[in-house]
Amino acid sequence: MLEKPPGQSLAECFTLENLAKEQGVSIFATWHSRYSDCVPDLKSWLSNRVIRKLMITWKEDVRRWHPGQEWIWEPGGMGVFDPGINALSILTEILPYPVHLSEAALEFPENRSTPIAADLTFVDPTGADMRAVFDWREDGPQAWDIDVETDQGSAKLSDGGAKLEIDGTLVKQGADHEYANLYARMAELIRHGNSDMDLYPMIHVCDAFSLGRRLTTDAFHY
Repeated sequence: MLEKPPGQSLAECFTLENLAKEQGVSIFATWHSRYSDCVPDLKSWLSNRVIRKLMITWKEDVRRWHPGQEWIWEPGGMGVFDPGINALSILTEILPYPVHLSEAALEFPENRSTPIAADLTFVDPTGADMRAVFDWREDGPQAWDIDVETDQGSAKLSDGGAKLEIDGTLVKQGADHEYANLYARMAELIRHGNSDMDLYPMIHVCDAFSLGRRLTTDAFHY
């Protein structure tokens, strides 16, 4: 059972997946944000609609959530993609089809090896406008939102997947069941001798580092 990210590189993830197969054991890449209460509801709502626009806004204060933690700024620490991959794991779960990254702009503090902010653009096969903005410098209200406009109304998933509004009306306020749901899923996998090793969120992060324009910004200090 692997907490996110399931590895520091895709190669390491594939190695772990193959090792589990060789040993005949279950392996589970646990994208915990996918298991937020309202994610299945939004996925169901989108299943028979055409997406026109999707915007992810994931902005938080790194000093509040990772106080004094230097590892996130080292190679492999992922920087703002540490929380951003949570948004990408929801995105790849709720969409009825895969998308891929077309461009990215990554802001690196001049004294750090990983980005503090990112702006991502995706190619949607139906032509939808699809973007994600991550920022670790938000010292006001924290934001973990996904806004979607479709041919049949709009939806807003907020609080990291715990709250869902449809056409401006609150339809569900979930509770904190993420980790209970994860363990239930792991138990199910073991019971049936299966594995769940979805690497799409990690692929988007790797593509962002591969395609991203590197922008230098002010030094970051705790």
